[in-house]
Formats: sequence, C-alpha cells, structure tokens
Amino acid sequence: MLKKLKKNYFLLISTFLILYFFFNLLSGQRGLISYFEKKNVLNTLKNKESTIISQITDLDFKNSLLSDNLDLDYVETLIRERFIYGKKNEQIYLIQTNGTKN
Repeated sequence: MLKKLKKNYFLLISTFLILYFFFNLLSGQRGLISYFEKKNVLNTLKNKESTIISQITDLDFKNSLLSDNLDLDYVETLIRERFIYGKKNEQIYLIQTNGTKN
C-alpha cells in the first residue's frame, strides 16, 4: 500500500489541490456564488438609490414652491387636499377606493 502511495504521490497531491481550488472558486467569501449574491444586492441598492433620489427631487420641487416666492395655486391645492376645503357653493366629492379615503 505504501509503495502505491509513493508512486501516485504527485497524482494524489494534484487531485487534492485541484479540489481545493475548485471549492474555493465556487464558495467562500470571494467565490462565484458570493459574487452573484453581491451583484444582486448591488442592483437592489441601485434601485433603492434611484427611488430615493427621485423622492428627494420631488420634495425639493415642493419645497421650492413653498419658499420665498409663494405659489398660491400650490398652497390652495394643499389646503383642499389636507382639509377637504372648498369655496362657497362648491360641491366636494370624496372618492373611496378599496375602503380608504383619498
């Protein structure tokens, strides 16, 4: 048995090294599977970033409407939405969808 191991020593060592590198290629912190997981996380974070940036620009625009040069049309729209306020002899209709008020 010992003679067979001495003859196949190079083959045995190379087989273990190939298996070691193959498993480290697929798994591990820098492996192929980890790469795809990190790529998926990166895509989701980019999507979240784009939605947050669009929300920030929308809020900046709304904030600019309420700054020094007050836009009275926008203020009237806000008052009508928040307080369900209308002018004299004006009818207000509340449309309900799925049991919630708009």
